Amino acid sequence: MIGDVFSVSQVNAMVAEVISSEPDLADIWVAGEISNFTHHSSGHMYFSLKDEAARLKAVMFRRANQSLEFQPASGMKVIAHGEINVYPAGGDYQLYVDAMEPLGIGALFLRFQQLKAALEAEGLFDAALKRPIPRFSRRIGVITSPTGAAVHDIITVSKRRWPGQRILIIPAQVQGDSAPASIVRAIQAANSVALDPPLDVLIVGRGGGSMEDLWAFNHETVARAIRASRIPVISAVGHETDFTIADFAADIRAATPSAAAELAVPDMSAVGAQLAAAAGRMAASVRRIADRRRQRLDEAVKWMRSGMQNKLSASRRRLEHASAVLTALDPQAVLGRGYAICRHKDGRILRNAADAASGDTVRVTLGRGELGCEVNEVIL
Repeated sequence: MIGDVFSVSQVNAMVAEVISSEPDLADIWVAGEISNFTHHSSGHMYFSLKDEAARLKAVMFRRANQSLEFQPASGMKVIAHGEINVYPAGGDYQLYVDAMEPLGIGALFLRFQQLKAALEAEGLFDAALKRPIPRFSRRIGVITSPTGAAVHDIITVSKRRWPGQRILIIPAQVQGDSAPASIVRAIQAANSVALDPPLDVLIVGRGGGSMEDLWAFNHETVARAIRASRIPVISAVGHETDFTIADFAADIRAATPSAAAELAVPDMSAVGAQLAAAAGRMAASVRRIADRRRQRLDEAVKWMRSGMQNKLSASRRRLEHASAVLTALDPQAVLGRGYAICRHKDGRILRNAADAASGDTVRVTLGRGELGCEVNEVIL
């Protein structure tokens, strides 16, 4: 005999009633690996959770998944909270998820990785955007908690390295839900304040802590405010092993707040040593230049002396030659060699015997002295 006959809808409704009456299935956490993940245009997420032996269908409606702080994907291991119930139209039981977290690496780390990847793909961390930190900053701004260890370390290191360094402390919350907005406001205030001298560099950071404590520096708004700053930014968050999104957005990362002060403030003793070394190099260079010029001057003087000596020798030779010529042409010198000048009594020089007659009185000039003579005979 055929008993009661139920429709498919009735059976599915009965199964749904049985499942919904089980308290453990109404408030359950399920661990598994996401597969067949689909984020529908409606905003709902459809996927399955699986392990080595079984598979469970799941859905997370838009109103629930809007609060997720990571992006689910196939292959990701998660823990999901919700209730098990039946989808009447398909007769399938599935997990209706209202909360979900990554399993293993932690939700915060996954959010960090996903935001880092998104901003990096956008180009926010491009090396071409990085600006150099001034070697000598007229004034530095420090955005951090005014009561934390970080501000004390920065001031101490800065004053030790350069006692006269001007520092402007811009207070900000560095932990908690309101910290990201506080840091953003501080960065914006630093960029809008009018100072003389102006701010040349900003240090944005805090001391060490857990990943949760440092989370404000992993916020997207903080990264964008750092990148939008017209003043170069040094990030100084936590310890050497701590990395935040702010580190990648900043112009340069310092491992610690103390290291940030060393990057922003020059070491006076080192600068003094460099100046002394530069002065020594300059003095040596001046000496080398002076020595070279002195050598060139000595060579020029030597050349001038040589030239003048040559000219004097040539002049002396010309003078001696001219003197010799003049000496050779001097009538007195000719007379000294035995020649004589004979003059008529009227003083005319007799060059021809015919110009004199027997009985004329003539005067003969010798090399030394004169003779008064009378012509006895004219021989032609």
